[in-house]
Amino acid sequence: MFKTVIIMLMAVSAGTIGDILLAKGMKELGDLSAMNLRGILNVAGQALTSPKLIFGTAMLAIFFFLWLAVLSWEDLSVALPMQALNYVLVAFLSQWFLGETVSPLRWTGTIMVCVGVMLITKSGTP
Repeated sequence: MFKTVIIMLMAVSAGTIGDILLAKGMKELGDLSAMNLRGILNVAGQALTSPKLIFGTAMLAIFFFLWLAVLSWEDLSVALPMQALNYVLVAFLSQWFLGETVSPLRWTGTIMVCVGVMLITKSGTP
């Protein structure tokens, strides 16, 4: 179980960093919903050379391969809830790095999810 927790923490961290970088990179490129086809194609070209988007994608690839490793030895019903720890990291980093507002109600929900994750994780130990 200790191996699973360590690898999942690494995976969740990589996935969260990847998500944050993708969000930051895309916000810098602009709102795609307000663009015509030419604008979207232009942004797509910029996205292929954006360091934030490239590194964010690489971090998500690291998450993916770590997740495959965990799935090779752990029950899905134990491993999948551990990914919910991502909610805490995303809320914190979104507030700090992206300048988003995370309301007290959202923090309460995030904490409740984490308590549920701990209960599920504990149920996986013999």
